[in-house]
Amino acid sequence: MAALRPGTIAVLGEALLDVVETGDDDPRLARPGGSPYNVAIGLARLERPTAFVGRLSHDPLGIILRHHAERSGVDLSLAVDAHEPSTVALVELQDGIAQYRFGVDGTADFRWTEAELALVPDDIAALHFGSLASWTLPGSLAIEHRVAALREHALISYDPNVRPHLQSDAAAARDRIEQALPLAHLVKASEEDVAYLYPGADIDDVARGWLAVGPALVVVTRGGEGSSAYTAGAQTARPVHPVTIADTVGAGDAFTTGLLDALAERDLLDAARLGGLDTATLDAVLDHAALVAAITCSRAGANPPRKAELAAHRG
Repeated sequence: MAALRPGTIAVLGEALLDVVETGDDDPRLARPGGSPYNVAIGLARLERPTAFVGRLSHDPLGIILRHHAERSGVDLSLAVDAHEPSTVALVELQDGIAQYRFGVDGTADFRWTEAELALVPDDIAALHFGSLASWTLPGSLAIEHRVAALREHALISYDPNVRPHLQSDAAAARDRIEQALPLAHLVKASEEDVAYLYPGADIDDVARGWLAVGPALVVVTRGGEGSSAYTAGAQTARPVHPVTIADTVGAGDAFTTGLLDALAERDLLDAARLGGLDTATLDAVLDHAALVAAITCSRAGANPPRKAELAAHRG
């Protein structure tokens, strides 16, 4: 295995095919997806050294996923050659808003072993994990163990990416995610995640409660209302970047991409510094993430911008 580039951000989790229900005479369109995979694609397109830590099948869908990642500049040297089939998700669009249903039984993304994850080196700059792979057995246990070991060496970013279709027991889902929170330095979640896990709770209270168990920075996206960031000493909120929305597929993943890109740009992929960010820096990071998400929402599917596109939008 070749050495990773300095400053590499590793992204751990599922890669799958989104089959989009379009509602017209050509009803289905398949596109590469999966929350962690989308984040890896987005970071690589922004020219951050990025390695995807995924279990990629050798079936035709897995080949599509490999080729798409390679075209975006993602390092696949940490990816596992899996023999199980690829995962498929049905994406239903209602007024451009995406709803997901997943077929996960026996598929490649959720069969991680500790031996496979031991290949992830300690000298990465950051590790982003979360979504289905982080709470789907049997592989989620191996993921938890490796992330816990890496926490002393790298910045850990976490997005629970709750899916009620797969997590029908909200209390059990909350317990599982609360086990993962202390592993992370940075947590990004959506207001839908929070509402499902903590019905009726105030989002600010939930975010501050999460800070108390280990993360240094918590960010909550609020759809059309923008986003909020919380540290032990600061709290701020920023609006969305205005855009004509094609659909919201991959919007949250693009926002996570923007967060990590903005932190890397400022040399803030450092757990010791993350909790001390001032409001002006937090605002700038949220605005950058919002722009990356807005560009992605302006076109169909999880299609995050490349660095030149982002620069053009920033003027």
